[in-house]
Amino acid sequence: MLAEGAARLAALIPRHRLDAAVVRWADAASRRVPWSIAFSGGPDSLALLLLVWAHWPERRRTLRALHFNHRLRGAESRADAIFCRRVCAQLGVKYVPGSWAGRNAGASEAEARAARMTFFAARARIVWMGHQQDDVAETMLMRIARGSGTGGLAAPRPVQFLPRGRVHLRPLIGLKKTEIITALREVGVNWRDDSTNAREHYFRNRIRRKVMPLWTEASQRDAVAGAARSRLLLEEDDAALEAWLDDLAPLNQRGILALDVLAGKPRALVRRALHRWLLAESRAGEISRQAFDALLLAIERGETTRHSLGRQGFAVTNGDQLRFEPIRKSRFKFHRTAN
Repeated sequence: MLAEGAARLAALIPRHRLDAAVVRWADAASRRVPWSIAFSGGPDSLALLLLVWAHWPERRRTLRALHFNHRLRGAESRADAIFCRRVCAQLGVKYVPGSWAGRNAGASEAEARAARMTFFAARARIVWMGHQQDDVAETMLMRIARGSGTGGLAAPRPVQFLPRGRVHLRPLIGLKKTEIITALREVGVNWRDDSTNAREHYFRNRIRRKVMPLWTEASQRDAVAGAARSRLLLEEDDAALEAWLDDLAPLNQRGILALDVLAGKPRALVRRALHRWLLAESRAGEISRQAFDALLLAIERGETTRHSLGRQGFAVTNGDQLRFEPIRKSRFKFHRTAN
């Protein structure tokens, strides 16, 4: 019986082994909003479903499992869906399937993730995810490669607050992949394996298969645990900068960024304020890293500048404030005439 396996797994991985911030949030959460588990059928998501089911029995009646079929592995993907449906039936958990429409062969890792996250966002406000400690180390190395700051390097967060009251929870983030698999084997619970994990088409797989073993060997220590601790410290630093910026409140309701408030503050804080301004300004288009750095430098120097933000307008500074200036359309219409 799968229910017995869940109980035995919960004994092997008791509540105090789960992330403390997630447990506190879950214990205090309203029962009006149902919980959903991101359930692929792999060992991490299966362990997550069983542990939430076992450790929060009062939530079982409203618990849901979200399974997204990327339709990238043919019969294997269909078998994953059948497996997940059967697991949910045994536990009495509502099974909520979704699939990626169209032909997506050759899709990138980012595209597949975006499709999956769109499905989750449309179906649930509270989503539990099976990220574990190895995922933390892999994500950190991937984001270092693209030059992420504290916000990016602090991901994935155990408790992640998103727009429109959505929350993502990751209680397994302190456990290693091997611990989870060992525990599942000990209780006699089977899972699904994704064959694409053995290939090196995706960046994460290359990190996992090529970099992680060499990194761990070269460090001569538990590099994965070290990365997890770094993630935690970066999250604390990120939260401190956010709180400092909240206290300064340089962005007003009219969308103007008060630069005099930021004068003399550390560059990290000014950079963060500029990011906030760009996110809040819906008319601003995509801005390159080079353009962002040029605008940041102009702000630090107190220069009067005018930087293009796409087809709709400009970022304009006068030393004291940063505002968006829309492009003024001509009132005159020009017509071609025959020669």
